[in-house]
Amino acid sequence: MTVPALPVLYSFRRCPYAMRARLALAHAGLACELREINLRNKPQALLEASPKGTVPVLVLQDGRVIEQSLEIMLHALQSKDPDGWLAPTQGTLDDMLALIGRNDSFFKQALDRCKYPERYTAEAVNQAQTDALTWLADLDAQLAESGYLFGMNPSLADMALRPFVRQFARIDEAQWAEQPWPHLQDWLQRWIDSALFAEIMETYPGWIPGTTGPAFSTDSVESD
Repeated sequence: MTVPALPVLYSFRRCPYAMRARLALAHAGLACELREINLRNKPQALLEASPKGTVPVLVLQDGRVIEQSLEIMLHALQSKDPDGWLAPTQGTLDDMLALIGRNDSFFKQALDRCKYPERYTAEAVNQAQTDALTWLADLDAQLAESGYLFGMNPSLADMALRPFVRQFARIDEAQWAEQPWPHLQDWLQRWIDSALFAEIMETYPGWIPGTTGPAFSTDSVESD
């Protein structure tokens, strides 16, 4: 078997889990071969690497496979963490992981039901809207003191949550703008306006099996 020149990242640009993985890889400057895939036509190489068939998936040069977005973030940041995302000025790594875990369970479920109301009962959608608004109001309150979730600087938690909050904001942008969450709205917009966001949202062609995808994240990109 030919060893790839770079680790291989299977990704999908609009997936919030893939976005958070790209964020950490770009910030750390950990170069990889990007394989942008179509989730409706998953390549066999992805399924062989990770039978779960979801993205992101990072295949390292020694054959190890990292299948979870948060684990990819930690892998990248443990290699290089120029702005100290793993060492917040308030709280601990465990505190951040607890908030991320709540985001990935409680808020992600509410987000999906708000995005795709036709798939759920009216009761479930109404509850999801209530849950989402409560979660986002709590984040706004947490951001009020310093502008970030865990102190004065961007952290792992900020970067792991922002792609999901962005998805909620895009459901109804006019309604988002009217919400009484100035700290949360500013926190999201600063990220959207950053060089790091521009880096991860660059559009790449879909990967064609048997070819080498483009190199991604060859230089460390600063936080917002």
